[in-house]
Amino acid sequence: MPVIDAQVHCYERNHPGRPWAAVLAGPPEVTGPDMIKAMDAVGVDGGLLVSVYTMYRWDESYAVDVQKAYPGRFGVIKPVNANDPKVAETITDWAKKDGTVACRIMFTPEISTDAADPGINRVLSTAGKNDLPVNLMARGRLEQVAELAKRNPDTTLVIDHLGLEQPFVPPAPKEPWKELSKLLALAKHPNVVVKITGACTLSHESFPYKDIREPLGRIFDAFTLDRCMWGTDWTRAVNLLTYKDGVDSFRAKDWLSDSDRAKLMGGSLQKIYGWSPKK
Repeated sequence: MPVIDAQVHCYERNHPGRPWAAVLAGPPEVTGPDMIKAMDAVGVDGGLLVSVYTMYRWDESYAVDVQKAYPGRFGVIKPVNANDPKVAETITDWAKKDGTVACRIMFTPEISTDAADPGINRVLSTAGKNDLPVNLMARGRLEQVAELAKRNPDTTLVIDHLGLEQPFVPPAPKEPWKELSKLLALAKHPNVVVKITGACTLSHESFPYKDIREPLGRIFDAFTLDRCMWGTDWTRAVNLLTYKDGVDSFRAKDWLSDSDRAKLMGGSLQKIYGWSPKK
């Protein structure tokens, strides 16, 4: 079973041709070759390349360029603007491009907190019709996600980063799992799945971060591993751990069985997104 990282980022240094909107925690740049080198060093076969909203907003062009250079290694996820009246056209066009696997809504303050919001539901319904899952960066708004899941039962909703607050720099939050019950409540909706991305950044211990295993086990039990996908959120996590540690912590032999690890670190993702790396 291939090992697939459910979320990685690539970006160039800031330059006038593709200027940054803001600065994201991480190295000055992480190019496609940089990410391939990091993945190869630890035996990661592929990754889902999420176009960086902080830097590029809705311009996915750099992520697309990287995917074109390494079509067998990356699938691409594009942020879309739920407040754009033409967002349905954007998603329909996006679904036709090679290497695309999903779109993403960033639940920023500009995005409505109303589950009946026509813009959000337009994104979800259009994506569903085009067989695209929708990633939701929805920390603090998981109750809204529950209502959206009811309204859009034919669309797969992917909760980014466990739906929890995650740090950009040490230390981890004092109570990193305080909203875990809100995530677990979403398990009753069969169209909701969870990205176990950035989980190591919530640990109060050093590698292999054993204190995250019990709460993650509760998530695995609630959703089943068929609806959970491992990932690192590299490069956002660079100030808290190495890429190798983010991979090897889930390979520890005293935790997951080989079959469970295969599902979590690639098997489930292939079914949820309909994408697999190719050599």
